[in-house]
Amino acid sequence: MKVQAQICMVINLDKCIGCHTCSVTCKNVWTSRKGMEYAWFNNVETKPGIGYPKKWEDQEKWQGGWEVKDGKAVLRHGNRPTILGKLFSSPRQPEVKDYYEPFTFDFDTLKQSLRRKTAPTARPYSIATGKRMDKVEDGPNWEDNLAGPFAARSADPNLKGTDTVGYEEFEASFMFYLPRLCEHCLHPSCAASCPSGAIYKRSEDGVVLIDQDKCRGWRQCISACPYKKIYFNPARNKSEKCIFCYPRIESGEPTICSESCVGRVRYLGVVLFDAEKIEDYSAAPENELYERQLDLILDPFDPEVQRAALRDGISQNFIDAAQNSPTYKLMKEWKIAFPLHPEYRTLPMVWYVPPLSPLGHQDVPEQFFAGIDDMRIPLEYLARLLTAGDQKVIREALGKLVALRIYMRGKTLGDEISPDILEKAGVTPEELTAMYKLLAIADFKDRFVIPTAPAVREEAELFALRTGLGFEGEDKENGLFGGL
Repeated sequence: MKVQAQICMVINLDKCIGCHTCSVTCKNVWTSRKGMEYAWFNNVETKPGIGYPKKWEDQEKWQGGWEVKDGKAVLRHGNRPTILGKLFSSPRQPEVKDYYEPFTFDFDTLKQSLRRKTAPTARPYSIATGKRMDKVEDGPNWEDNLAGPFAARSADPNLKGTDTVGYEEFEASFMFYLPRLCEHCLHPSCAASCPSGAIYKRSEDGVVLIDQDKCRGWRQCISACPYKKIYFNPARNKSEKCIFCYPRIESGEPTICSESCVGRVRYLGVVLFDAEKIEDYSAAPENELYERQLDLILDPFDPEVQRAALRDGISQNFIDAAQNSPTYKLMKEWKIAFPLHPEYRTLPMVWYVPPLSPLGHQDVPEQFFAGIDDMRIPLEYLARLLTAGDQKVIREALGKLVALRIYMRGKTLGDEISPDILEKAGVTPEELTAMYKLLAIADFKDRFVIPTAPAVREEAELFALRTGLGFEGEDKENGLFGGL
């Protein structure tokens, strides 16, 4: 057993209101410079929909992530000789049209226009070319709140092969919001595909970063990432991605998207995992991938795990944080959070609590799970998104969330709660009380349990953690990237 620590995130989709505050704050902090106008390290998609970039989930097209050959996980994008052979050609890489052409409006016309009979208008123009655009036809959030015709949204790969009859009618449709960022995977395909060796995963906290000194702009990482969360900056000829706000994490503060979240849907915490099992577990049969990834996460209260963690260089404050981790509770203890598309075999570490859409009679014990099966958001869709098609575990998680609502409503109104409901959901009153405190009324320190840097370090050692990210020779006048 080789114990490592991972700072991970859980997002409660049942509470996300689609306000995009997380996207805007991330944009202002990390991608507001030249060359990154089109890039959103964090974006919020409306599902069902094809997302940003378009159809990013269609791995038949993009060939991202891993596949199993001869019992081992290998890059779908190709092995190292294959990657080296196509350095100057990236046929599986998204084009600008798959993202969108960044645009703004000619607001000076509104501010400086002379008095006239008709009101002046601000015409759109391209940030990339500086030329006027006839009309805006696309954007990173084009499907927000079910915008656009159903024919376009129905191209969502998660709907492939399902009966979509009726969903084209607004009254019968379903939707929820899906915030997305880099998954900071345990088995990152981007790192394995990089010809320059520029992408690395920090052993201290599991954050995946790109060494900007080593990056040569080959962009194979973009093709290999199944989540399409690496972006190419043409102004710098470098690939860039979400850095999990690691300068804040090192100081014990949450990521900017987490702190700014209006709905308080994000949770940050430490989990300990067995690094020796990654290769074997990533090659597991598709229907076992979620359970295998769950098995990777170790019990921080186990004395044997604690001794192994200390032996492998994990500090006591990380072990303490793992014991108080909200993400551990949601992922491992209560089993109500799930990884995004585990079938990509990257072992992602941003997990999601599935959304509820009550329908039926869940408060009647005999019809409890029948009501869950009749919910507006199909179990099949959620399973394709979060568990590689395993509807059973999604059904069990939704059952716990429904039982939580019934239990708290009963306590608030003084109604008697049938013990059969708790038994069917597989939860106790004590567990439901703890779940309520974390999911509904948790304050800042409960949602974000983040240890500071793994050990007391000299300033030079902290800079060493940030290899190639601009902090070593920072231009004090022009900022992190020399004014670009």
